[in-house]
Order: sequence, then structure tokens, then C-alpha cells
Amino acid sequence: MNFTPQFDIPSKSKKGQYDPITKYMVSDLITFKPEDEIGYVIKVLLEKKISGAPVLNEHRELVGIISEQDCLRVIIDSVYHNQPLSKGLVSEYMTTDIVTIEVTDDIVDVAIKFLKNRFRRFPVVDKGILRGQVSKRDILKAAKSIKPATW
Repeated sequence: MNFTPQFDIPSKSKKGQYDPITKYMVSDLITFKPEDEIGYVIKVLLEKKISGAPVLNEHRELVGIISEQDCLRVIIDSVYHNQPLSKGLVSEYMTTDIVTIEVTDDIVDVAIKFLKNRFRRFPVVDKGILRGQVSKRDILKAAKSIKPATW
């Protein structure tokens, strides 16, 4: 018998109480464009050993995420249509319903968002412009900076 304890997840932390997410996010990211060929994306994901990457338009605005999961659809499409794997554009396969983190969020805000979503990482944006990415591991590293509360 498995038992998973239920607990309340707050919606937000108290602003200014914890480190900003910008202190822990990664800002040097591999990105793609909607017009990139999907075969190129698969090659880069495999070479760089990453599971996905942001998709940016010409203004560096985040327009999607392309992941291994999205690329698996390429295999099915290529078999079904009897086409080479490299055919198709990122815009045809990327996920456009994106959950993001704002640069103003702190590490607790982001931890709360991770608990409410199934994602392993979130893009960090400032007014729609990609600034970086934060993963669950980044938040775990940030936990060292959280001081115990004194009641």
C-alpha cells in the first residue's frame, strides 16, 4: 500500500524574503528558431546530450519549446508519410503552451511552481524575452541559501 501525504502548496512566497531566481538560473542556452529543420534539432539534442531547448523568434521572444517528446512525433510522422526523418520544421513540432518563470520570481516561488507542474525545467523570461532557464536541480542547489526561520 502506497501512501502519499497531502500538503497545502502556497501560491506565492513573501516577496524579497528569498534569493531571486536569476541568481541560480542558467543563461547560456542552446536555442532554436521555428524555421530550423527538425533533423538539425535532433542532431543537436543528441550531440549536446540535452532533452530540449527553447525556440525563439527573431526578437528573442520565447515562442515554444522543442523536446525529445516532440521529436518522437517526427519518427511517427516520417513512418506514416514515408519521408526522411529530417523533413519538417521546428514550428510544426514544438510545444507552444509554455509555463514560464518571471525574472522577478524567487526560489520559493519557483519551487512552488515545480510542485504544481510536471516539468523538469522552466524558461525564465522578462516581458516575454528569454533570459535563462531553471531546473529542479538548480532549486535544490539554492536550498542551501535558505535560512531557518526563527519564530
